[in-house]
Amino acid sequence: MTVALMWEARAAEGRGDALLAWAKSRTLDGTPVRRETFRAPQDRVLVITWWDAAYDAELPELPEPTGDLVTRAVHRWRFESVERP
Repeated sequence: MTVALMWEARAAEGRGDALLAWAKSRTLDGTPVRRETFRAPQDRVLVITWWDAAYDAELPELPEPTGDLVTRAVHRWRFESVERP
């Protein structure tokens, strides 16, 4: 089964590039099958990692950034892949 972990944060005013650099520099305890980093308006940063694991497996995730980088707590979601019929 493939599990995707999504991590999304919104940077504090003027800190979008710093948050993006911070997210890209974080290493995980383990190597995902795939990892992608995205940016969006309002200085939002999204990191998606894909893992070959059960949905409820304990998997490494990016931590919360330091308080001066973000405007709110990080949003996190977990999804499992769905086979086509």
